[in-house]
Amino acid sequence: QVQLVESGGGLVQAGGSLRLSCAASGNIASIDAMGWYRQTTGKQRELVASITSGATTNYTASVKGRFTISRDNAKNTVYLQMNSLKPEDTAVYLCNAERRGSTWRLDYWGQGTQVTVSS
Repeated sequence: QVQLVESGGGLVQAGGSLRLSCAASGNIASIDAMGWYRQTTGKQRELVASITSGATTNYTASVKGRFTISRDNAKNTVYLQMNSLKPEDTAVYLCNAERRGSTWRLDYWGQGTQVTVSS
């Protein structure tokens, strides 16, 4: 089992910055990748950014150049630095940890943290 606890959401004006944190505990060695998803009412959950155990990163097009995902292995924590925030970034942001096999995938989720960007 893996437990994830997010922090760092809040209200910010457009153009501002926030940093989200996700602390992982439990069977951390089994995690293949971690990421941040976001969800708004009526929309499908969207992958925002991910980072593998080998530190390969991936971003959705709308956040490239503005968001940065990073990890601190000593603290078992993944961060999402969000700069130049836009009102359309408003969502609940959820931390994800992923385990993969050749034919399966297992996801763990945090409780989510609200990010609200005012115009």
